[in-house]
Amino acid sequence: MPLTVADVLAMPMLEITLIAGRDGLGNHVRWAHVTELADPVPWLRGGELVMTVGLGLPASARGRAEYVERLSGARCAALAFALDEHLTEIPPEIVEAAARLGLPLLEVTGRTPFIAVAEAVARWHADERVRGERRAAAAQEAMARAALRHGSLGILRALAEHTDCETLLLDPRGRPRVSHPEGARPWHAEAAEAVGQLTGPRGSMVIDKGDRVLQVQSLGFTGPPRGWLALHGATTEWHTRILANQAASLLAIELVGLHRARARAHAQRAAVLSAVLDGAVHHGAVHHGAVPNSAAHRAAAGADPAAPLFAADRLAEICPMPPPPYEVIVAVARVEGEAPALADPALDALSDIMGDPAAEETVFVCPRAGGLLLVVPQTDPRLGPALVERLGALTGLDISAGACGARDIGEIASAVRHATALAGGEGYTHVDDLEPWALLRDALDPEGVARFADVVLKPLREHDLRHGGALVSSVRAFLDCGASVEAAARRLGVHRNTMRARLQTAERVCGRDLGKARDRLELWLALSLDEFVPPGRRN
Repeated sequence: MPLTVADVLAMPMLEITLIAGRDGLGNHVRWAHVTELADPVPWLRGGELVMTVGLGLPASARGRAEYVERLSGARCAALAFALDEHLTEIPPEIVEAAARLGLPLLEVTGRTPFIAVAEAVARWHADERVRGERRAAAAQEAMARAALRHGSLGILRALAEHTDCETLLLDPRGRPRVSHPEGARPWHAEAAEAVGQLTGPRGSMVIDKGDRVLQVQSLGFTGPPRGWLALHGATTEWHTRILANQAASLLAIELVGLHRARARAHAQRAAVLSAVLDGAVHHGAVHHGAVPNSAAHRAAAGADPAAPLFAADRLAEICPMPPPPYEVIVAVARVEGEAPALADPALDALSDIMGDPAAEETVFVCPRAGGLLLVVPQTDPRLGPALVERLGALTGLDISAGACGARDIGEIASAVRHATALAGGEGYTHVDDLEPWALLRDALDPEGVARFADVVLKPLREHDLRHGGALVSSVRAFLDCGASVEAAARRLGVHRNTMRARLQTAERVCGRDLGKARDRLELWLALSLDEFVPPGRRN
């Protein structure tokens, strides 16, 4: 609890009387300071109980009123006078200004010296620090017990109770996870925005809004943050900061432990999936997370070693899975030498992108010889591009990924083969994005396309240039309309007889028969291939 002007007035060893400014009795007294300067404001920080005998008071009434106004503007806690032969009474303009501004005006009376006031204030703060240390120690013990009993929510609840603040745990991307009190608060959005402004791997921020203070700090010991802790309350006193740091450490330990437990669970799921893909799981032979992969293991489990191997459709019975369809992703790091392990940062990437712990438990993160295999729900838009981008950001590596859809569990093995074939290129590539014409485009040589089109279309272009005709556009419309004269005529807005005449002229000029499929194909390719060459590759 902070020391207030009212508390100073109530100290039994001091003789101090309130003259004016009762509205400011709740002002916090940070220090008691004696000054006889005409303008002490440049040497003040706010929260001071300013004491004087009036030697530095301005001579004019207006100057004395401005003296009080400057102290109030500097956020002083109060102004105290001791009357003697120099100043026998407090000037009325000072009393009026203090009452008007709500600045407590005090008179130090009797045998109380200024040093006694200063010592009393200093002693109170020293005693308060001892009390604060005791409260902090008790609060630290309470948070430790809460962490053992109730996890993250217990830590947040204990921190809130011992700091008079509201508390919030955010995930690494700034999304609220757990709060005390429960439920959304308007300041939660401000905390998420503050997380977005902290760009480094570690960071903290304090936003002072006058009556309320928002404090945000990262959670974790190494690497990217595991999450963020936010506090919102009236003050950020020293013991609040100590307790916030203690809570941050406890939450970091909690999050690291949860991550390791998730990693172990996913490793067991990965072993099952690998065994299924490798054809090594026997029907009914999975026990307590162990995955037998030999005839001896199957015999030890009481099964016939020669029995047919476990079918993929039993996978969901062993490992919970999201409903189909699935997006199957194979990610690799494009580095020289030994490939780094990607499974651990991939779990963080999944947590960041999916933002749903229950859904994260049903996906697969499976290291394979061809790369890291991920089986995630198929969504719109796909999760793959965001996962690959986030995995690259977490590892600092150039991550490439191939992906393929699987309509059900039985198609996962085939999807893995297709995705593996695409891994290693630039960024993220999905099988569905590789349409036949896109494959043809990538196989083309721009110069060869230009020569082919010139050979086939040169007679038609020259005829149009000499006669101002439209043979090229007419042939294109005819071919695009499925070799329909009427449809091509409607597209170009001409009579069908005009269209027939143009096509006959085109056949004569280019020496090709539009009734033959081969000749139509040559003309269509010459007219269309240039469109499949990317703009950056065109001559």
